[in-house]
Amino acid sequence: MKILIADDDAMSRRLLQKTLERFDYQVIAVENGMLAKDQLCRQDGPRLALLDWVMPELDGPGVCQEVRKKADHSYVYMVLLTSKESKEDTVAGLESGADDYLTKPFNPEELKARLRTGVRILDLEDKLVEAREEMRFRATHDPLTRLWNRGVIMDLLSRELSRSFRETTNIAVILGDLDHFKKVNDTHGHLVGDEVLLETARRLLASVRSYDYIGRYGGEEFLMILSNCDAHHAFARADQIRKAICGKPMHTAVGPLTATMSLGLLLSKDWGARPVGEVLNEVDAALYAAKAAGRDCVKLAVYPQDCQDLEVSAERRGRRDA
Repeated sequence: MKILIADDDAMSRRLLQKTLERFDYQVIAVENGMLAKDQLCRQDGPRLALLDWVMPELDGPGVCQEVRKKADHSYVYMVLLTSKESKEDTVAGLESGADDYLTKPFNPEELKARLRTGVRILDLEDKLVEAREEMRFRATHDPLTRLWNRGVIMDLLSRELSRSFRETTNIAVILGDLDHFKKVNDTHGHLVGDEVLLETARRLLASVRSYDYIGRYGGEEFLMILSNCDAHHAFARADQIRKAICGKPMHTAVGPLTATMSLGLLLSKDWGARPVGEVLNEVDAALYAAKAAGRDCVKLAVYPQDCQDLEVSAERRGRRDA
């Protein structure tokens, strides 16, 4: 583990460095508090620090205060080295953000034990962060495909629809369904079906841009949101996704299997400000049209002409009444 030592006395700094290197630490040594603060505030900076209390530019407690302001960084375990022995000084040092202190001159074995305590605390902190991130991931992602789950992808769709209407841009909403997927499960079993779903998710992710969204909508259905997608190219983009699924067989435990996908496509600019539920109903209807057309194709959700005429008439009446 990397450890930083900050001491303005060159002799003390060298002795402490040699001691820590014997304990198998990777040592970064600096001669003032400002350099210590800069090192500890880096994303890849040391997470253990031994700080002399009295230093030029910034003292040890000052370094602790500055490091603690960086709430987005990993925790840094900091020990103050001081010749101050009063209880008031000890309290002031700990209240500045230090985790521990050692009074000079200190015993090397005591230093080793204190640092070992710091390492244990950092390990516990890492495990807590890992557990928290795992819980967050499970709450937002599908457990099999690791795509966004239904709740999250619908929330993202709502936000993207609002944004596209506000900024007068277009998003392509695509609902894809694997054709005859029940036959895969019935013939080869659900484990092979899971393999097909995993490979489908991988191919879908590889077919879109990093800022597009894909979620498992349910079963073998996948909802895709292509942000800032030019309306003239949206159908071609959807067809590329379709070809990514059927282009080559998927490797499974029972051998290569061919899969196809039917897709419904909706362009947000054609529908104006619509609730998420209505948009999903329309793109779902387009998906069923693709199924009815023989599967393995893309169908566009077209806004009915009679509805367009009614809205135009209402708009004209509104202008006339105004």
